[in-house]
Amino acid sequence: MPDSLLIADLRRGYRDGSLTPTLVMQRLAAVADLAESRNMWVTRLSHDQVMRYVQALQGRRVDELPLYGIPFVIKDNIDLEGVPTTAGCPGYAYTPQRSARVVQKLLDAGAIPLGKTNLDQFATGLVGIRSPYGACRNSINPAFVPGGSSSGSAVAVAAGIASFSLGTDTAGSGRVPAAFNNIIGLKPSVGRLSTHGVVPACRSLDCVSIFALTAEDAASVLGVAEGYDAEDPYSRKMTDASIPSMRFGVPRREQLQFFGDTEYARLFEEAARHLERSGGIRVEIDFAPFLEAARLLYEGPWVAERYAAIGAFMEKNPDALHPVTRQIIAGGLKPSAVDAFRGEHKLKALRRASEEGAWDEVDLILTPTAGTIYSVAEVEADPIRLNLTLGYYTNFMNFFHLAGVAVPAGFRADGLPFGVTLVGPRATDRALLEIGARLHRACVRTLGALNRPMPAVPTKAALIAAVPISAAPIPAPEAQSPRLAPGYLGLAVCGAHMNGLPLNHQLRDRGGYLLRTARTAPRYRLFALPGGPPIRPGLIRVAMGGAAIEVEVWALPTESLGSFAAGIPAPLGLGTLELEDGASALGFLCEAYATAGAADVTAYGGWRAYVNRHESS
Repeated sequence: MPDSLLIADLRRGYRDGSLTPTLVMQRLAAVADLAESRNMWVTRLSHDQVMRYVQALQGRRVDELPLYGIPFVIKDNIDLEGVPTTAGCPGYAYTPQRSARVVQKLLDAGAIPLGKTNLDQFATGLVGIRSPYGACRNSINPAFVPGGSSSGSAVAVAAGIASFSLGTDTAGSGRVPAAFNNIIGLKPSVGRLSTHGVVPACRSLDCVSIFALTAEDAASVLGVAEGYDAEDPYSRKMTDASIPSMRFGVPRREQLQFFGDTEYARLFEEAARHLERSGGIRVEIDFAPFLEAARLLYEGPWVAERYAAIGAFMEKNPDALHPVTRQIIAGGLKPSAVDAFRGEHKLKALRRASEEGAWDEVDLILTPTAGTIYSVAEVEADPIRLNLTLGYYTNFMNFFHLAGVAVPAGFRADGLPFGVTLVGPRATDRALLEIGARLHRACVRTLGALNRPMPAVPTKAALIAAVPISAAPIPAPEAQSPRLAPGYLGLAVCGAHMNGLPLNHQLRDRGGYLLRTARTAPRYRLFALPGGPPIRPGLIRVAMGGAAIEVEVWALPTESLGSFAAGIPAPLGLGTLELEDGASALGFLCEAYATAGAADVTAYGGWRAYVNRHESS
């Protein structure tokens, strides 16, 4: 694989000739094969389909096209010419003759689509598992929800299958999945990106969202995708607005809700302190108007707009809908025209209250993106109530014409990610991205689920027209890495079980998560054993001539160790590894007899380096 899928890094590789779009797409196809169990796809483009987009780049120079050779995926309620759009419902599917306006802009800029991604059916849900194409699995721990409705789009970016993706966001669908997969989620100002060619959820509130590994990449995509569209009646001409100061609002303590999740509460406080240390001034605001507006989305008459979008189809094909989706949208028949006007009048009053309260005191707002995260089993047992709690901090956003950027902000002890959202007035999208870029680096070290390091310095050129907020960098936190949760044990892996390699799913599918990278003490030799695929390493301890070997230490639920160990073939087994920092860990070892005739690959320093060299030769 390329060392990085970040846009600037791929473009650098294309310029110097170390990468080609053909090579990148071939390698990504192999990674996507390994990720099939995540249920992220609705339609994955064939090799021939992808190569047609690659071939269209022939004769073009990298610097001609801002997204030359950049791979992306598309939520399957957004049209891609010649590929079915299902909105998560096979019976609804149609094949568009032209791409959505926002997709066409990306194609014209040289981006390469890889497929259409899974979603909560008809973009109704914040959990990401209401789909006939299978429940999409969280990129970090598949036992937990990935967030929705743009679940597949977020997981694809977090898992290293695409540089960026398109989602949609009506009630939080472009932010909650970002928080649950440790990536950036940009919910642009409503009307900034065209929704022409998008299956509507609530048409007056819908917007196309952007997922990316960094705020800089989200800004690069925004620069291509935005623009007024006369064919979209909700499109708006927009000039960037600034954020004048770093006075940021947080809800009053009694208005903050974490639904019993003390670690999310701790991580939110740490994120607020990072902003303060960078020169921000925290102001507690009355969050009541925002919360009351949020309740209007599903408890008020706006659910009728969802019925207006697909009601005729649902009445003819009731069994085509997921039961929970059908239950929610069917509620749109209840509100009357009188209810709709009363709701609109109430919304206007709440918007004015927020302007005269919060926005008179602050220039941006910081909230958790979600108050907690749930397991798939918990949501399946209580689907509607738990989904509503996930919208506590998101449902008001488009009602109030606000912009938002979801930013990774740390990890719970069990390795599950936490995120915050920076909220600003309409057209402050780029200013929020700059603040988000700094906060992102303060709170986490790695990108998505990839265990790849955060770029050290934001690329200023990628944040065109962003407004400088402070000369002082946000300080790094004292502790950023996941910790070993109760009921888990540490397991050191040195080969195909490492992150991104063929057997890594055996750890993730058991609820494992990455704790840290490390090296062994300099007392080991590494061999490439005969057989495969996949080719396997043999790590043995030696009395003399040893070296330090790269390993990854994973947290694995204790009850899963037996089933995992049962699948380890001889001559491999589990034993105690001594690490370079003096710690010890349970890990893979090989019986010495098996290395007779095997290739000694110790000089590579680790299995990943050996595999990369082996595949390229």
